[in-house]
Amino acid sequence: MTRLETVIVGAGPYGLSLAAHFKRKGIPFRIFGRPMDSWVRHMPNGMLLKSDGFASTISDPDNSFTLKHFCAERGIEYADLGTPVRLDTFTAYGLAFRDRLLPELEDKLVTGLERSSDGFLLRLDQGELVSARHVVLAVGITHFGYTPPSLLQLPAEFASHSFAHKDLEPLRGRTVVVVGGGSSAIDLAALLHENGTDVQLVARKTGLAFHERQRPDERRSLWKRLRHPQSGLGPGLKSCFFANLPLAFHQLPESLRLKLVRMHLGPAGGWFSKEKIVGRVPLVLGYSVERAEVQGGKVLLQLRGVDAGNREIRADHVIAATGYRVDLERLKFLSGEIRSKISAVNSTPVLSSSFESSIPGLYFVGVAAANSFGPVMRFAYGAPFAARRVTQAVAKALAANPAPVPATRVASVAK
Repeated sequence: MTRLETVIVGAGPYGLSLAAHFKRKGIPFRIFGRPMDSWVRHMPNGMLLKSDGFASTISDPDNSFTLKHFCAERGIEYADLGTPVRLDTFTAYGLAFRDRLLPELEDKLVTGLERSSDGFLLRLDQGELVSARHVVLAVGITHFGYTPPSLLQLPAEFASHSFAHKDLEPLRGRTVVVVGGGSSAIDLAALLHENGTDVQLVARKTGLAFHERQRPDERRSLWKRLRHPQSGLGPGLKSCFFANLPLAFHQLPESLRLKLVRMHLGPAGGWFSKEKIVGRVPLVLGYSVERAEVQGGKVLLQLRGVDAGNREIRADHVIAATGYRVDLERLKFLSGEIRSKISAVNSTPVLSSSFESSIPGLYFVGVAAANSFGPVMRFAYGAPFAARRVTQAVAKALAANPAPVPATRVASVAK
């Protein structure tokens, strides 16, 4: 058994950022996970990120390898504001970040995590056992895909979640219904249409929302700059608060935090997606799926309108692009004891100001931390703050209780 001080589980923007900060601080660690997994395997080809360029950087303490640096090296078009970041650019950047700063990342999956007498015991997919005093979970969104109950009973060949559609080619020439009104649904429907799929979009709301394009300040009036300041989450005073003051958000009453996370930055497409879908893809707005069944080799969707009107749609396949909902019970690699003992609200962990859960030594960063630190935790822009806070907490814990342990393949600060 390998004994460690710290393990990071997950290798997306949050896991990579945290590992870079640990390495710079000299904290011994190992990091497990498929690099940029959610982006490489579960986002559709051709997608554009909603986040602006400056808000899509993976964090290292010296700010030595930003997305801007990467694009300059590769000759890729880039702008801090107003130029969408392509999915393939962002994934290539994440992999280059791994290669340059974190070659010790191990492409292994954690299949089990349980408590032990001196911390935690992790089991890897290749059978290795690892003991660690501190574990940081940076697992991303793919564990938490949400499908409406009305679609759950459909066979897999007739229904799926949007995270299953990296390659859209198998749906070319078929009739498809995309259910949802947020960026996942809007982007996917537009890309399917461009790829030759007969697609319709069904959304509960009576109108689609789109984010405002951020422009350089010199193009905006003084009033707009004061009333709608730019931020890593888009323009506006609220977005500016959420983006820049997650620690202040953590101090708000729990009920208010939950409401703000639920209400702010609701379902909306990127500014660039409006022209790709409005007037091009048939929109069935103001309807929700009440029932779905397979009839004659097709999916029959029975829809109920907000005005109590009903209609039916038939299709070869239906895709639930209905987002993600954090639920600790979905993290099956966590032991039943851990899942039952973690203090939670709305199935999400209650976290301290240093991202530590009620189980000492177990931390959560990324989307699982949104109810504690705000909407910024749903975006890469929140990774630098999370990485700094957890690094400070773990370094302090190690200084207070040093316990040097032998280990192999442990990352430490570069000379």
